[in-house]
Amino acid sequence: MSRPENFSRTGEDLSPVAQVSAAMAGLTADIKAMRADLHAKLDNHEERLTMLDTKTSLAAARPALGTMADTGLPHRKAFGAYLRSGDDDGLRGLVLEGKALSTAVAADGGYLVDPVTSETVKSVLESAASIRAIAAVVTVEASSFDVLVDQGDTGAGWSDEVNDPGESETPTIDRIQIKLHELSAMPKASQRLLDDVAFDLEAWLAGRIADRFARAEAAAFITGDGIDKPMGILSHDMVDNEIWEWGNLGYVPSGIAGAIGDGDAIIDLVYALGAEYRAKGAFVMNSKTAGALRKLKDADGRHLWSDGLAAGQPARLMGYPVLIAEDMPDIAADSTPIAFGDFGAGYTIAERPDLRVLRDPYSAKPHVLFYATKRVGGDVSDFAAIKLLRCATS
Repeated sequence: MSRPENFSRTGEDLSPVAQVSAAMAGLTADIKAMRADLHAKLDNHEERLTMLDTKTSLAAARPALGTMADTGLPHRKAFGAYLRSGDDDGLRGLVLEGKALSTAVAADGGYLVDPVTSETVKSVLESAASIRAIAAVVTVEASSFDVLVDQGDTGAGWSDEVNDPGESETPTIDRIQIKLHELSAMPKASQRLLDDVAFDLEAWLAGRIADRFARAEAAAFITGDGIDKPMGILSHDMVDNEIWEWGNLGYVPSGIAGAIGDGDAIIDLVYALGAEYRAKGAFVMNSKTAGALRKLKDADGRHLWSDGLAAGQPARLMGYPVLIAEDMPDIAADSTPIAFGDFGAGYTIAERPDLRVLRDPYSAKPHVLFYATKRVGGDVSDFAAIKLLRCATS
């Protein structure tokens, strides 16, 4: 028996055993090369991490040239301690440490609320059913805010290179001063409730303050008499829009005493407003009036108040948004249940940014009173930007 031949002859392929041996040798060489490459990459990565750690430690050790202290969280903790126990040491310390809180102590006592509580109150006021949602709101540090209104054109004309254009007319400027008044709320809680650490005191206080502020503001912006409160829209003198002049609000009669009629007066109301204001126009009325208008139809039987075409969009009256303000009067003889206008131009609300709270554990024992105050004012700033519908024959 002849033994098997392991070597190839010239021009012939390798035997299977030789082929396997060659393949294994190649695989081993590839693995060694991969291991060497992997070790090199790991060494480079470790070196970079070491350098990064060194730089980080040096940066941490280096004194900061300028940093801004996070006073929000310390103020909130100190304010919470003051509300629960009356301990104001933390707040007094913040007065000395942070310039931003240099007015934390009011002249008559009381402290600025923490930023989170203040923002909560502000967001509730902005979303409430109030003129604030569509009026111009400005923040001031003074006790009043002046609005300058140009009643007419400043004078304009056409000219050429030869003829003298002449003098332009002097504009008529009206100055409207909006005084700020103190708005207050006084929620109360038992000391036992304040001692409960699981009770979110800040959120509770913000909700109570915002609710009372919102109701008081909403009423004042509509019917306030300007005495220790904002001047409301309906507190100004009203005249028929046919004889309207600056300083008064123009109204459109409905044609029927004590009723709105078939809706034609709504159309007259819209077009009584100047075109420059109609683009941003909005209706203001209470829920009862809105319910009555919902039933009005045109000659073809289509409702004047149509539902929004896009999802999430509110229904519109003649294409204009409607703000429901419950302080507007009901439909009755000689009442003005509907206002229409550009309230961003027509009504201005001025307020100070600070909201203060004074803790009073003595006046209503065993309860603790929280006397919260802010300063706010409001008044009509453009008498041409708002028109009213009056339930009357003329």
